[in-house]
Amino acid sequence: MWLSATELVRAYAGGDLSPVEVHRAVQRRIAELEPTVNAFWQRDALESERAAQQSEARWRVGEPLGPIDGVPITLKENVARAGVPMPAGNAGVTPVVPDRNAPITDRVLESGAVVLGSTVMPDWGMLSSGVSSLHGITRSPLDPRLTTGGSSSGAGAAAAGGFGPLHVGTDIGGSIRLPGTWLGLATLKPSDGRVPIDVPYLGRVAGPMARTVDDLALLMSVIAQPDPRDWASLPPAEIDWDTSGFEPRSVRVGLLLDAGCGMPVDPEVRAVVERAAGALGDAGAEVVPLEPWMTDDLLADLDTFWRVRSYVDLVALPPEQRERVLPFIARWATAAADTPGTRLMQCYTATNTIRARTVAATQAYDIVLSPVAPMAAFPAEWPMPWGEGDTAMAHIGFTVPLNMSGQPAATADAGRTADGRTVGVQVAGRRFDDLGVLRAARWLESALRGR
Repeated sequence: MWLSATELVRAYAGGDLSPVEVHRAVQRRIAELEPTVNAFWQRDALESERAAQQSEARWRVGEPLGPIDGVPITLKENVARAGVPMPAGNAGVTPVVPDRNAPITDRVLESGAVVLGSTVMPDWGMLSSGVSSLHGITRSPLDPRLTTGGSSSGAGAAAAGGFGPLHVGTDIGGSIRLPGTWLGLATLKPSDGRVPIDVPYLGRVAGPMARTVDDLALLMSVIAQPDPRDWASLPPAEIDWDTSGFEPRSVRVGLLLDAGCGMPVDPEVRAVVERAAGALGDAGAEVVPLEPWMTDDLLADLDTFWRVRSYVDLVALPPEQRERVLPFIARWATAAADTPGTRLMQCYTATNTIRARTVAATQAYDIVLSPVAPMAAFPAEWPMPWGEGDTAMAHIGFTVPLNMSGQPAATADAGRTADGRTVGVQVAGRRFDDLGVLRAARWLESALRGR
């Protein structure tokens, strides 16, 4: 089922399609592909069929609950659904069983969406792949030999595989956007607080993943609502999530081709981003090359901060459960075992330095265009882009600064490598300008289609 959410809603309103027949088509697609891609942690086809039937009855009398009534959607396994265990992709933990929904879950249910299930993630969400000690390997529907990216691995696989048009992921360093580039998706890491989460954490957001930018905007119109369970959620905002009207001639674009840290950018990836910048320039945008503001030391500090956090979780497990954690994650976290408190505070301070530098470097520009990751998709069996070796977070130099600064960042499918792997571009903006980012991403999506 390849129709977008916006197309489905129009078809429902016109009586050309029903939520039940769409749901059944999606279930057939899942049955065909799920044994290969491994996108779901939990799904109940009977439950979602009942939801589709209820939606169909509402559409029949012209009373949809909201703008995504009857549209199939998935939620990442760390987005709470009451009664559904949340193991965080980890075979070593005792899953939390929430007694209430997350804010996002409530919003999509209130709008009548048909929740297909919860999608998988790698251990504690600390890998940029679909490798999990609990779930096994999640693979790209485009080429099962390749990774989906992560940690929103199942959401990415579901989006690229045609398991409905709308999907929700989370992102603390690139976990929504990396599947975006490696699966040819449209994704959005919203501004901090734009989409309430429960509970908030430094740099962590939830956001939409889809195959079109218009579908991102449609889902944002539902989930970008304040909720008191997230004390950092933004106040109500009247946003018309119309993605049309982007005018390149009035836009100043910062072009970042060197992250200043981590792995060098593959020439094929760089060429795709340069073509996107060229399209904007040809349409009248002012394109200004940017100097990098990140450093290897800052990225290493952030990596150490996360290692310590994960080590605390690791040593809290009983020894027999600890042994079930993915060996890569156990090694990565244990490397921080002897980190002193003074060093940890230095690493925390680095997050503020990253925030300040990112805001200062980007505020003069309406959008900042860059690679999402320095490389195209890698083998599905690898936990990280370099395999089993430990080079920390060398691949997130373009994505993670925007988590620390709280700025919105989208991905748009922009090209292919010579061997056919997808390459996206990242479109970032000033904090709170989520709509401006989506409008720019939609323009690029259209301008670069077929290039």
